[in-house]
Amino acid sequence: MSRPLRFAIVAGEASGDILGAGLIEEILKRHPDATFEGIAGPLMLSKGVEELAPMERLSVMGLVEVLGRLRELLKLRKSLVKHWTQNPPDIFIGIDAPEFNLGLERSLHKAGVKTVHYVSPSVWAWRSGRAKKMKGTIDLMLTLFPFEAKFYQRQQIPVQFVGHPLADQIPFETDRPGARAELGISENAEVIALLPGSRAGEIEKLGTLFLEVAHWCLAKKPHLQFVLPCVNLERMQQVEAILEELPYSLPVTVLDGGSREAMIASNAVLMASGTAALEGMLLKRPMVVAYKLSPISFFILSRMVKVDHVSLPNLLAETEVVPELLQDDATVENVGSALLMQLEESDEQLDRLQLFEDQHQALRKDASVCAAEAVLKLLEH
Repeated sequence: MSRPLRFAIVAGEASGDILGAGLIEEILKRHPDATFEGIAGPLMLSKGVEELAPMERLSVMGLVEVLGRLRELLKLRKSLVKHWTQNPPDIFIGIDAPEFNLGLERSLHKAGVKTVHYVSPSVWAWRSGRAKKMKGTIDLMLTLFPFEAKFYQRQQIPVQFVGHPLADQIPFETDRPGARAELGISENAEVIALLPGSRAGEIEKLGTLFLEVAHWCLAKKPHLQFVLPCVNLERMQQVEAILEELPYSLPVTVLDGGSREAMIASNAVLMASGTAALEGMLLKRPMVVAYKLSPISFFILSRMVKVDHVSLPNLLAETEVVPELLQDDATVENVGSALLMQLEESDEQLDRLQLFEDQHQALRKDASVCAAEAVLKLLEH
C-alpha cells in the first residue's frame, strides 16, 4: 500500500490563502489521506494544513518595511529549507510571495524536492532577468493569465495556464437591480462607482483626485450619483476625512466593504489599477483606470516596466480597451472626460463589453481543479 502524499506549501497573503485553500480542497478530493504543512492563512488552515509559521510574518508591504524585517525573513526561510531538506516532502508549492518563495524553491530544488510556483511574478513586465533564475529551479509554473504562460514558454520554463478563480466565482450575468436594492439606490439612477484603492497611500494620492473628478462630472451631469466602497473601517474613515475637507458637498455613498456590489450597481467605474480592474472586466462594467505614484517612484518604474499597459483588461486584450490615465495624464478634466464617455452607448462600447465577455470565457477554467491536476500530474512523472 502506497504511503500518503506529503505536501509543503507557503502562502504569503490573503489572496494566496484563497488560492491555496481551493488547491488543497481539490487535491484532497483525489487523495483524501494527503498531508500539508507550511505557512498558511485561515482558509488553508481550515483545510488541515499544519502551520510551521504564521502567515502574518510574510505579509510585509513596501520596500522600507521589507528591509526592516529582512533578517527575520531570511532566518525564517533558512529554517524552512532545513526542515524540508531533512524531512523532504513529495512536492513544494509556493503561492505568490515571489521574493520569499523563489529563493525557497531554489534551495529545495537543489536538495531534490520538486517545486511548483502558483501565480506568476510580473517578470513579463519588469525585472525579466528573474526568469533566468527560475529556469532549472521550478518544475512547474502555474499562471492565472494566458499571456503569462506564453512568456514562460518562450523562456523554456514548464508552465500551465490554469485560469483565474475570480472568473470561476463571478457569474456571466450580474443582478444590477438586486445590487441597487441592497445599496438603497434607485433603479433608474445613473451611478458611478469610485474605487481609489485599498491601501492608505493609494487613498491619500487618489482619494481627492477621484472626488474632484466626481465634482467635475456633476457639473456636466447634475443627476449623477456616486458610491465609494472602502476595504475596511480605517479606509472608510480616511475617505470621510477627505470629504469633510472639500469645499463642496457630493452625492457620494461611502461603504464599508461591498466593492463588488458597488460595481454591479454602477453604470461605470473609476478605479485604481489592480485586481479591481480584472473584477470590473468580469462584471462587464465600462471603466476608467487612473493611477498616481510619487514622482521618484514613477520615474524609476517607468524606466523598468517593459509593457505598454498596466491594467489587466488591456494586458489581456494586448491593446487599450480601457482608458488608462497615469501620473501627469491623470488630471481631473482628462479622467472626468474619459469617465463620462463610458456612460454613452455606442458601437465601440458594445464591442468592448463583448470583448469582456470573451475574456471571461477564456479565464474560466475551474482554476483550482486545473491547478490540482497539474500538480498531481507532475508528481506522477
